[in-house]
Amino acid sequence: MPEIFWSLGGFLVAIGVLVSFHEFGHYYVARRCGVRVLRFSIGFGRQLWTYRAKDGVEWSLSLIPLGGYVKMLDEREGIVPPALRDQAFNNASVGKRMAIVAAGPIFNFALAVVLYWTVFVIGVQGLRPVLAEPPAGSLAAKAGLVAGEEITRVAGEPVDTWDDLRARIVDRALDKNSLPLTVKRGNGSLESLSLPLSGVRVDPEYLFRDLGLRPYEKPIPAVIERLEPGEAAEASGVKPGDQLLSYNGVPISSWQQWAGWVRAHPGELAKLEVRRQNQIVQLQVIIGQLGHGEETMGRFGAAVANPGDLWQDLRAVSRSGPLEALPKALDETWRMSSLTLRMLWRMVTGEVSVKNVSGPIQIAQVAGYSAQIGLVAFLSFMAVVSVSLGVLNLLPVPVLDGGHLLYYGVEAVKGSPLSERAQEAGQRLGFTLLALLMGLAFYNDVVRLLN
Repeated sequence: MPEIFWSLGGFLVAIGVLVSFHEFGHYYVARRCGVRVLRFSIGFGRQLWTYRAKDGVEWSLSLIPLGGYVKMLDEREGIVPPALRDQAFNNASVGKRMAIVAAGPIFNFALAVVLYWTVFVIGVQGLRPVLAEPPAGSLAAKAGLVAGEEITRVAGEPVDTWDDLRARIVDRALDKNSLPLTVKRGNGSLESLSLPLSGVRVDPEYLFRDLGLRPYEKPIPAVIERLEPGEAAEASGVKPGDQLLSYNGVPISSWQQWAGWVRAHPGELAKLEVRRQNQIVQLQVIIGQLGHGEETMGRFGAAVANPGDLWQDLRAVSRSGPLEALPKALDETWRMSSLTLRMLWRMVTGEVSVKNVSGPIQIAQVAGYSAQIGLVAFLSFMAVVSVSLGVLNLLPVPVLDGGHLLYYGVEAVKGSPLSERAQEAGQRLGFTLLALLMGLAFYNDVVRLLN
């Protein structure tokens, strides 16, 4: 239950802030352009709370927290008194209308800059980009990389944590270029090398697997701390305090080794040897299963104690001063915007799976996870979503801000608005595309939950 509350709370806070900034952009610029605002709403549907200000603007919170809107005076939506016609949105110049529409996404980008600036000043914590042993035959193995070496730069850009490294590599892979790396070898020397990206799948789900780049994990002793009721470990007779020694005659050197074998062998029978106090006990376990089809993974149903100081020497903190953080925040916002657009295009071309599209359920889960981790993680999550909202709203799809900007751009060129028939056809197309996208997002969310 606490997970649900974290997810719901994180989702409501994140969406509330992001939607408020987006809609405030429309509101603020509309007022500056002399257009009368009638209502500012966070959410859709039935109104839960309403306040009418002295200037006549109705501020409200509505039932469905999946967006918001700013309603402006408009002759196309109702009768406008002659004295107020110059304050109607439809009577504003094309330039003013474009500014009002563009302000929402622009405020999302501005919010992302503020959030990234705050994150960089507070300091980003993570694990140093130290490598595990690359799988045999992988690009990393062929390049001579070995366990314990650390990647310090990607294409000349410094990386401090694994999160930095992943972001830089995904960014580079989308351009199908080679991957220049600077590696700190075991003897402390720095060496430059390059991994070819031809034939590598750019989908983040497969990219690092193809490259053979994985985070180094310090061996965790395979001593069972707790069991999940009804799972394979409990059914086999394993007990808390047992130390796993071997499976099918193969010595178990760490919990990670055993967990990796389990994931790859769902439904299989394994002969376990464990140390229980001072005795060696022989057991048999049928590995459980999680998921279905090609995504089926093995599950043991047990957990081990994680020594608190195990990862201490692998931790890194990247912190910037207030002045240094501003250009970094601007650069990160631009980079994430570019990355979002290129990922969308790769989805269109089929190079990136549409499984990467997330809906409100997944967003709520990530919001909850990041909120539990800490302030920096939650602010980083909000910055990414704010950039995504800005980019998506600028796409030239009718019903989105970008679609309206397209209409007004055509009007500015031809000197007159598009015909009502053309606009209605565009609206129908836009609603259809948006419904399909939302359906895909909800479908992906449900599949993730079931798995």
